[in-house]
Amino acid sequence: MNLYPLKFQPIFKYRIWGGHKLRTVLKKDFEGDQIGESWEISDVHGDETLVLNGPLQGQTLKEIINTYKADIVGEKVYQSFGNSFPLLIKFIDANLPLSIQVHPDDEKAKSRHQSFGKNEMWYIMDADADAEIIVGFKEETQSNEYLKKLEEGNLLELLNVEKVRKEDVYYIPAGRVHAIGAGVLLAEIQQTSDITYRIFDYNRIDATTGKERALHNDLAIDVIDFNAYSSYKTTFNKNENESNKLVHSPFFTSNFLRFTANTLKDYSSVDSFVIYICVNGQLEIQVDNENYLLRKGETILFPAFITKVNIIVTDVADVVEVYL
Repeated sequence: MNLYPLKFQPIFKYRIWGGHKLRTVLKKDFEGDQIGESWEISDVHGDETLVLNGPLQGQTLKEIINTYKADIVGEKVYQSFGNSFPLLIKFIDANLPLSIQVHPDDEKAKSRHQSFGKNEMWYIMDADADAEIIVGFKEETQSNEYLKKLEEGNLLELLNVEKVRKEDVYYIPAGRVHAIGAGVLLAEIQQTSDITYRIFDYNRIDATTGKERALHNDLAIDVIDFNAYSSYKTTFNKNENESNKLVHSPFFTSNFLRFTANTLKDYSSVDSFVIYICVNGQLEIQVDNENYLLRKGETILFPAFITKVNIIVTDVADVVEVYL
């Protein structure tokens, strides 16, 4: 069987801060309220997404990699990760602020949790007029000053708060304190990890448990990067019908694509799977004379075996392109 572009059935996650934009803006179909996350492509144990289309329908990514190996992920990726898929792709909808948190790097995550670390990237898809995020520190901070402010309940005095709007991009490396604010809908690209150290959660009570959510400050303290940086936002070009650099890191490569005309994308030099996250509009993707429609809020994975992708557009379509 020839491999083909793969769509997956999202996994929807209740969150205390979840809202309505996954349903109203991205047209996701699910039951329940306060759904805060749509896991689009996941190999996290216990939360493996299933293929939605074609002959491989119903199989997990791990099962497919086990069968097709480097033809799915690429030679170098398979040598590094074996049958595990290295990335987790999500949409996140925050009706209320998320907890202030931090993620460990690979070394700490492996020693403590037998997991990958969590370096991630945010592409803002929608934001209310006054929407904000927390990212990093305003000024270089000492750990004792941080602990004092945390104990006093004044941690926000130290943190860098930024207004955000549609099409903003932020890289959140392991160790950077961060939080998504209310009114933000974003696409998140991250390592395959579900390890989060919660630092502060506004003393909220989770209606499902009747209790405050657990904090992890004993684990967070030696993970945090206390440095301040001159800029936290990623700037990028928007040249039409070509890949514009977003975040290129050891953990993933991401580019912005604005398609305004039919385009042939050649991935023969990319020894990796390629993922498209449609963040605006819609497009048709033609591979081996088969057409696949990709709408805003949908994600598709091209196996490494596929080297030529024809893009057919009738209007403007924006895509975040991801590979290793």
